[in-house]
Amino acid sequence: MKNTHPNPGIRAGITAGWISIVVNTLLFGLKYWAGIVTGSVAIIADAWHTMSDSISSVIVLISIRISRKPADREHPFGHGRADLVASLFIGVILGVVAINFLIESVQKLIQHESVQFGNFALIVIIISIILKEFLAQFSFWAGRKTHSTALKADAWHHRSDALSSILILIGIFLDDLFWWIDGVLGILVTLFLLQATYKILQDSIGRILGEKPDEELIISIQDICTRASSAPIHPHHIHLHRYGKHTELTLHIYLPKEQSLEEAHNIATDIEDLIRKELDIEATIHMEPMEE
Repeated sequence: MKNTHPNPGIRAGITAGWISIVVNTLLFGLKYWAGIVTGSVAIIADAWHTMSDSISSVIVLISIRISRKPADREHPFGHGRADLVASLFIGVILGVVAINFLIESVQKLIQHESVQFGNFALIVIIISIILKEFLAQFSFWAGRKTHSTALKADAWHHRSDALSSILILIGIFLDDLFWWIDGVLGILVTLFLLQATYKILQDSIGRILGEKPDEELIISIQDICTRASSAPIHPHHIHLHRYGKHTELTLHIYLPKEQSLEEAHNIATDIEDLIRKELDIEATIHMEPMEE
């Protein structure tokens, strides 16, 4: 009978997603209530930042489900890049939230509106900081277990929310001294949101467009090629293509002109087998005649 239960890594991702949805929805309610009671644009912005975490976690769960689908005729390398598409959605959501509250914060400063936070807001923000950092740590751990870009993006989303709440906590202690503190905090919170947006989109778009192999991987490939052939074959044109947990690699090697097709094929196959075994990467090798 086929085992339909997800592996431990996938289970970690699903668990992280559901915990995030439940905790963030509760935090959104508390923060939004505190923002309405105090009239604070910074707390309301922070509340919607938290709600966007819930939305992004829903997207993460959907991406995990899609990514688990096996390769088919239309998707010969599997569905792993659904993870990157989900990260793009998370980044866009975060960016839209940030721009809206940046505008609202500036308007509050122009209108010279001040805020009195009070003890209720103080308690809510402290609870938020503790829970959001817990969610960030858990999502980072789950992201390492699943190799999920979307989960790592979600973790940064939680972390940026915790940091923005810390800024609001500082502002609560300073609200009696500076009338403009809420508007300024609103702007600072949006800067955290925009920074998180940039990081998420940069990573996701970079992987979709294609990424340069890091130096450590290149050294490993060169070592494998040296062990597979007694003559120097100079691996070059190394290109990496990630599809979630599945990774494809293409590279060129030089072989002597006088070498038979069978010998050349055996060398290339040995290299591909070693790369698969040692690096968990599927390699395709193009052979070129060695120049005189």
